[in-house]
Amino acid sequence: MNSSSPVTIRVLFFGAARDVVDANPLELSLDAPATVAGAFRKLVERFSGLERFGHSLLFAVNQDYATRETVLKENDELAVFPPVSGGASHDFFELTTETIDVGEVARRVVLAECGATVTLDGYARRWTRGKQTLYLVYEAYEAMALTEMQRLGAEAHKLFEIAHIGIVHRTGRVDIGETSVVIAVSAPHRRAAFQACEWAIKELKRTVPIWKKEIYADGEHWLEAADFHG
Repeated sequence: MNSSSPVTIRVLFFGAARDVVDANPLELSLDAPATVAGAFRKLVERFSGLERFGHSLLFAVNQDYATRETVLKENDELAVFPPVSGGASHDFFELTTETIDVGEVARRVVLAECGATVTLDGYARRWTRGKQTLYLVYEAYEAMALTEMQRLGAEAHKLFEIAHIGIVHRTGRVDIGETSVVIAVSAPHRRAAFQACEWAIKELKRTVPIWKKEIYADGEHWLEAADFHG
């Protein structure tokens, strides 16, 4: 198959996602190279009711959990479904070039069984090491960054008694005062939520491939590991 050949897949819907479609299963033809993200965009064009789920829908390809970057091949089976009951299914890890609504991110991890939600709002500051910053630019190795954020989420569940964790990070230009990263953690008790949130931001800076450039009136500077404190 050459790169211009269409890819035909089978799509299944489950739970509440099944209620907003008019066919289940269905066949979907995609231009190659095809990904889960491309398939979902085409599904939303046909079934606008899927938009109400936002970023909460999960995906599986051939019975294995998949990300939006997962490549689809001829005759693959794509399953689309909302989070299942229990477990860490309400976790989410995203990169965006759009303005982040901190409150909206926090609400996505609030559930009835939780007694506390801790939200870290990291934003662009005017002064750094005595120099005035005009704006920031973030660059990410996106596929690897999302995979690493998911790994951090799984590790956080092992280390702390939390219910859910969400991380959303900006890329591109971020103006002074705008949010660059939000980490939201919900837990039955607030201590675990605080601990997990602090651990997650430190690990994110240490291991997730996202780089920050500070733009000054008289130059610019990519931050290295030694530039980060706390």
